[in-house]
Amino acid sequence: MDNLKKPKKKKVLLMGKSGSGKSSMRSIIFSNYVAKDVRRLGATIDVEHSQIKFLGNLVLNLWDCGGQDAFTETYLTTQKPHVFSSVGVLIYVFDVESRSFDGPHPRDLHTYNAIITALAEYSPTAHVFTLIHKMDLVQADYREKIITNREAAIREASGPFEEKVRVYGTSIWDQSLYGAWGNIVNSLIPNLDVMERYLDGLSRETEAEEVILFERSTFLTVTNVTSKMGERNPYADRQERLSNVIKTFKHSLGNYTGASSASHPFTEIVIKAPLFNLILARLTNNTYVLVVLPPGETEIECARLNIMVARERFAKMDVLGGNRGE
Repeated sequence: MDNLKKPKKKKVLLMGKSGSGKSSMRSIIFSNYVAKDVRRLGATIDVEHSQIKFLGNLVLNLWDCGGQDAFTETYLTTQKPHVFSSVGVLIYVFDVESRSFDGPHPRDLHTYNAIITALAEYSPTAHVFTLIHKMDLVQADYREKIITNREAAIREASGPFEEKVRVYGTSIWDQSLYGAWGNIVNSLIPNLDVMERYLDGLSRETEAEEVILFERSTFLTVTNVTSKMGERNPYADRQERLSNVIKTFKHSLGNYTGASSASHPFTEIVIKAPLFNLILARLTNNTYVLVVLPPGETEIECARLNIMVARERFAKMDVLGGNRGE
């Protein structure tokens, strides 16, 4: 049991050109910054190491790597084995406004390809995520086309990771950041299958349209279960929207009380509407669960009882950390 309780570290490289927005997105996701506050952040010098707890016993060993040319050259030469060994995830950020992405001399893609080559040499099983960042600076009508074109170029430069690399368009000003980072962190969670089985049982017991599990501090989506009725929801990005809304709500609480938003672990929020009920409740020390139910008082009380039962199951998983067993 002592071995199971020991945190399991995962090395995550956050890389990209200086000024692409790496530290800003990291601060919003993990340090409870709001978008307007990241302007005061300075450039990252060399490598900033962070040990970030996620879901209790999963520790993300995050390396935020400065993107200045001199640092990048060092990562690819004298520090290459040190930087690229034992990597679980590479997150590479492209600035959508960069003039060095395409043209006859696509410097951004050449640098990315050199980093991918080093990653393939030292950590060939790593997951690779690329973010085309600052999409809010692009007119809405052109965003999809730009993402499609740049994704094709990125895949071509991804070498052995071409088929596996995942590409997202992101901005610190909307929910797109939560969608991308939710998928990134999920790639590191070893017991998702167990969580999904528990959520599926909760969904059936409550006749829920959808059940979503959120991590407590970041409010990133861990996983979800959706019924056939829930699949008819027209908003494909609803989970990211909810992450954004809930974190904004916590910031509002912090502004009202004068305390940090991280210190507001509320117990429950209930929304009653003519066509549905919604319960957002604390499930464990590290998670919240959101349940969308049919309307009615009986349905709410039934859901509350089933959430109490589910707490005991998920609490065991919090203790077991990275163990795949139940």
